[in-house]
Amino acid sequence: MLKRPRALLGSLAAIAVMTFAPVSGAVADTYWQCVPFARLISGVQIYGDAWTWWQQATNKYDTGKAPKAGAVLCFKPNGKMRLGHVAVVSQVLTERVIQITHANWSRIGGTRGQIEKDVTVIDVSPAGDWSQVKVWYDPVRDLGSSTYPTHGFIYQDAVAVRVAGSGFNNAQNAAIAIAQGAANQVVSVVRPGAGPLQMLGQAADSTDRIAALIQAATAQPATDDN
Repeated sequence: MLKRPRALLGSLAAIAVMTFAPVSGAVADTYWQCVPFARLISGVQIYGDAWTWWQQATNKYDTGKAPKAGAVLCFKPNGKMRLGHVAVVSQVLTERVIQITHANWSRIGGTRGQIEKDVTVIDVSPAGDWSQVKVWYDPVRDLGSSTYPTHGFIYQDAVAVRVAGSGFNNAQNAAIAIAQGAANQVVSVVRPGAGPLQMLGQAADSTDRIAALIQAATAQPATDDN
């Protein structure tokens, strides 16, 4: 019975975080762990280390291999990332390219615990099932060198999503929309007149278009940790 009120409060808190965040690639005022941030943004009310989320989602949330806006991408433990990781899908750009909003990933200014909004993730799995991905890594301004295994996507509460026009649903969607809006502001500041897709095409000098990013990611799998 407390699931919806908790999710609503979480979404409202997320709105506050995004609304008052400075216009930059990351928010540095507060040290965020990936789990509480993903819970706030997505409304998916799972607790515990990120590596436990996939199993906990069984019989509680729908899960699958297809990305959807608002879903939580659940990473498996891998190398130094021994507790796994969770991130929220903010946009689906193509079948194999999405943007995520997440916390405590890149070292920005030499520190972790920061929020990154609408960063690129590419599916590099042989089967195209999002079981292996590459993730934008801010220090190199490109996809990181590592390939990360994932479980898949945990979808938002199906019952809540079906309640069209409810305060809960509106707050949940607003939290994601604000994250996207903040990233779009970054786009307009860095490249005036450029849209999100154009920005992706211009993000790194070495890979001028998203197709080149996909080709590089799939042609040269690497295992080095970021």
